[in-house]
Amino acid sequence: MATKKGTVPMVKLNNGREMPALGLGTWLSKEGEGVAALKTAIDAGYRHIDTAYFYQNETEVGQAVRDKIAEGVVQREDMFITTKLWNTFHDPSHVEEAFRRSLENLNLDYIDLYLMHTPMSYRFKGWFADDLMPYDADGKLELTEVDFVATWKAMEKLLKTGKVRSLGVSNFNSEQIARLLAECEIKPVTNQVECNPGLNQRKLTAFCKERDVTITAYSPLGRPNYYEKDPENVPKPALDDPRVAEIAKKYGKTPGQVVLRYLFELGTIPIPKSANEARLRQNINIFDFKLTKEEMAVMDTFHTGKRSVPFSLCVKSKYFPFNIEF
Repeated sequence: MATKKGTVPMVKLNNGREMPALGLGTWLSKEGEGVAALKTAIDAGYRHIDTAYFYQNETEVGQAVRDKIAEGVVQREDMFITTKLWNTFHDPSHVEEAFRRSLENLNLDYIDLYLMHTPMSYRFKGWFADDLMPYDADGKLELTEVDFVATWKAMEKLLKTGKVRSLGVSNFNSEQIARLLAECEIKPVTNQVECNPGLNQRKLTAFCKERDVTITAYSPLGRPNYYEKDPENVPKPALDDPRVAEIAKKYGKTPGQVVLRYLFELGTIPIPKSANEARLRQNINIFDFKLTKEEMAVMDTFHTGKRSVPFSLCVKSKYFPFNIEF
């Protein structure tokens, strides 16, 4: 694994392919500003970019990647692009078309990793952005009960097209992973879940590691704005804690870099979001220091098990994943 400053180590996936050990989350502004931020990220060394059909910015991600290829900064094979199947497209008859639309939006030859965004399904109303969160007349989200294993089997067929290299899932709990592994032909390479010091996912990470499935960590720095609105239910971000500041000072790093290093050492693949150039450069520069056992123990004290992304609209789904510990 390359670990010199400015480079990102690669993680070997269970299908033999490699994925950069840190990526960029892209809940970004759309259009020009999003493209500019993504191009800045690629210039800063990011090669792993995570998007989703639901984010409605696949077009911007593809544009930034193509621009940087045209400039000679990267080649397509240098980049690792992830996108996701949205919850309204779980019916097996919609999977291929949903994938085709993502590929068309990105306008790239292939997608490196295609994830099932959640194990839960919503009513399909159409292919337009306004239909992605289908509410009934009473304002309740319309859930359906498409079996995620059936959805997965439709996703497996996509590999035969050569247009996608790896498949994975997101927001799955341990029981759902176990069931999928028992019934699938092709193993998911990763399970992308919320993971930060407040929800460190040690148990789920160990469970998945035993089964050769990686954990990708979204919201790795927590969600400070969510905490301010709902401090009782959202984990307090570790970023502002003086103990984290002290560790950061020791290594000449920022608290954010300490948090990301902690998650990397836990064995996860963090995908922090930022459109700020200074923070983009900081977030990727975590591979030239290592936390001690004592410092890891300090970081462990932030774990409460609380979620900042609870999917509370979906609690009545048969496949709601967060009713068990992990």
